[in-house]
Amino acid sequence: MRMATKALAASVATVAAAAIGVVAQPAQAAVAPEHAVIVCQSASFYANYNSSSGPSGLIRVLYYGDKVGHTRGVHPVYNGWAATFDFGKGDWGYVRNECLGGYGSW
Repeated sequence: MRMATKALAASVATVAAAAIGVVAQPAQAAVAPEHAVIVCQSASFYANYNSSSGPSGLIRVLYYGDKVGHTRGVHPVYNGWAATFDFGKGDWGYVRNECLGGYGSW
């Protein structure tokens, strides 16, 4: 009986340690945006995107060659609107995915 109690205690401690490790981890690991540039003459940069109503909260207009970031396959793209980081001002928003290009070019 005593050996079974020790084994059970060790199992509980292992499960608890694993659970603490899982809880301590973020739900989705942060991934730095991949360097890209705006390849359209101009691209509206919105604060939010809602799948039923589209983009909202125009922040500013970005122009050809502006340095931005978006990691393909990691940062979301909703109906062609890509979550994008503006390296110039240091904020996140949404631009049309087709306006992103030149990945890794700088």
